[in-house]
Amino acid sequence: MTENTVPEVDVVVLAYGDEPYLDDALAAVAASVGVRPRTVLVDNGTTREDLVDLCDRTGATLLRPGRNLGFTGGVNLGLAQGTAPYVALVNSDAIVASDALARLVAVAADPGVGIASGDIRLADDPSTMNSAGNPLHVLGLSWAGGLGEPAALHADARDVASASGAGLVLRREVWERLRGFPEEFFAYQEDLELSWRTWQAGLAVRYVPGAVVVHHYAFGRHPAKMYLLERNRLLFVLTTYGARTLALLALPLLAFEVAMLVVATVQGWGRQKLRGWWWALRHAGWVRARRRWVQGERAVTDRELARLWVTRFDPAVLPLPPGAGLLQGALAAYWRAVRPLL
Repeated sequence: MTENTVPEVDVVVLAYGDEPYLDDALAAVAASVGVRPRTVLVDNGTTREDLVDLCDRTGATLLRPGRNLGFTGGVNLGLAQGTAPYVALVNSDAIVASDALARLVAVAADPGVGIASGDIRLADDPSTMNSAGNPLHVLGLSWAGGLGEPAALHADARDVASASGAGLVLRREVWERLRGFPEEFFAYQEDLELSWRTWQAGLAVRYVPGAVVVHHYAFGRHPAKMYLLERNRLLFVLTTYGARTLALLALPLLAFEVAMLVVATVQGWGRQKLRGWWWALRHAGWVRARRRWVQGERAVTDRELARLWVTRFDPAVLPLPPGAGLLQGALAAYWRAVRPLL
């Protein structure tokens, strides 16, 4: 393989806060083999003062938009600077193995694949999974698939509902066709939204074992994060689900919204849950316009994608209150009954 045949990849890394793992993240990308990475570091509001020197050492290009664009805006800005045939997202607290990007590129090169999702491991124990691709619950929730499980259980490539934004690769043509992330999401659920639109476009999202990315993962729960998670789940459902799907799921979705408000109130972020509803109401015009565009672009029906939905939450990731098992069973039975109507 000559230098001219080694695929180029535009890699975007975002910086926010103190970023203790950023040096290692950028150095690991720079040390990648089998690809020629061109890294863009977007300063979304880091407190570090050595970014210029760090970029000089690692060959990254520094962008300073002057404000926090969120994950969605920062990634869109970073990838707009490049022209490489492949694009990659790598978290600032994620360390790619030297061959990880090359493995992801090899899978993303398949014309039937839209997104190649990495083999994301926990930094505390790299033999343990952080994400082997993320499931999608029929009510719009998603979580880290395989979290805490031995990596040996996830040694086979497979199609997954959603990629993990900690480490993934697309062909640039796919990224541009999908128009990147909706910047209104700001942060959280954007990898799910992009993944689902990839499926709707007739392209697969594939988990790639061996494309190891070691992630310093911590799922904190605080009101601002829960606001974005819940608001974006609602926006995701309202814009990507087909009309028939929304009609069939209307009662479970409404019941779940009420249940989530109760949970949010008990946990101290009830106002943030209400803020999410208020945002959607105030931006109803954007929601309608976004929905028209997303539904107009899709080439695959929800009936064809229904196999990717799950009806049970993972209790290891999403702790459930007593009695929730009965409700999950009822939802699963309901979905089995109405799914043939899609």
